[in-house]
Amino acid sequence: MSTRLQVLLSDSELRELQLVAKQEHLTVSEWVRRTLREARRRSPAVDSGRKRRAIESASRHQFPAPAIHQMLAEIESGYFSKTKK
Repeated sequence: MSTRLQVLLSDSELRELQLVAKQEHLTVSEWVRRTLREARRRSPAVDSGRKRRAIESASRHQFPAPAIHQMLAEIESGYFSKTKK
């Protein structure tokens, strides 16, 4: 499904966008869609304060964990037991 988005631009702004889009061999609409997608990807999905608080909260916990060689052996053991079935 598509939705129309109306954006009001001055004549000079529109001319600039048309020139940029033409240089990239795109329609103005496609250039705008790509630019909006790129801006959305650069924008963080979650605010940094929330991420920081989650990391700080998680770092306060201490869970028992085996040594790395034991963990790897357990992982391999589980993997190999599944492949033999």
